Amino acid sequence: MKVLALTQGDPAGIGPELALKLATAPGDDWRPLLVAETAALECVRGRVPAAADLVFERFDRLPARGEVEDLAAGAVALVDPVGEPRAVTHGESGAADAAGAMAALDAGIELVRGGVADALVTGPISKASVARHHLRGFRGHTDYIAAACGLERYGRDYLMAFLAPDLQVALLTTHLPLVDAIERIDRGAVVEALECLDRHAGGRIAVAGVNPHAGEGGLLGAEDRALVAPAVRTARERGIDVRGPESPDSVFARARRGDFDWVLALYHDQGLIAIKTAAFGRATNWTIGLPFLRTSVDHGTAFGIAGRGVADVAPLQRVVETTLALVAGDLPRRS
Repeated sequence: MKVLALTQGDPAGIGPELALKLATAPGDDWRPLLVAETAALECVRGRVPAAADLVFERFDRLPARGEVEDLAAGAVALVDPVGEPRAVTHGESGAADAAGAMAALDAGIELVRGGVADALVTGPISKASVARHHLRGFRGHTDYIAAACGLERYGRDYLMAFLAPDLQVALLTTHLPLVDAIERIDRGAVVEALECLDRHAGGRIAVAGVNPHAGEGGLLGAEDRALVAPAVRTARERGIDVRGPESPDSVFARARRGDFDWVLALYHDQGLIAIKTAAFGRATNWTIGLPFLRTSVDHGTAFGIAGRGVADVAPLQRVVETTLALVAGDLPRRS
């Protein structure tokens, strides 16, 4: 029996609702461990009819794995990292929501690092709210979790990646302004990212070019010829099955038809526009290179519909399916 720790995300968003909906119908081969404020779950419980009869086994501390595995049928393990009653205003993330989101994330990290859970599945948070109210400079789950694990630099040790039914994309950088992301593209960073991707996932990799048509031989920019192409040559010399730079306007379509197993995108939206166009709601966010498995949905907090009971749990269910496959060692390779 596998145990998945599911964090609430931002309590003012749809995360608690999705956690409730998922907990009402867990699979036969896994058990949910909710990491959420009781207050956040209860304030939306009335909007989820199937959750009316859920029985929570609440832990005010981090439980042992056996305590989660041995729960009676129908009981749902709940770690409340805050433990205080409060009101939640859906759609408006405040200081308490930012603090609660991060408390749940910290507890989730401890649970999976301690072996209580087999994987960490994180609910959507508001980066802006956390940065404004709780942790200045915060840019998202990926870098925060990597730092908590002692990983040193994005690209060398870990990568943000997305797994869709017919497209797999890793990102050289995460949430940076485009001008800053372009400045981070250098030969060493690309080589390190390719080594990370090859080490943890493998397969045939294409590197998307920086410029239109991968620079058109220098006509449309020098970066591809001066930086990316030498990095690809170095990676190939080290035994990595990689091609590039490939024209970014076609490389994702080529990957979808089976030419490549992975595309390494050189900045966030270059990869995410492709993933979300091809498979929005059907992709899994996977942080490659962590000492444990962490996944998440490919959507945000959906503040506009939070608290209404209408959030679609199907994307989270697909993430759970993918996560269980990864736990079982079924790496996403097609070659």
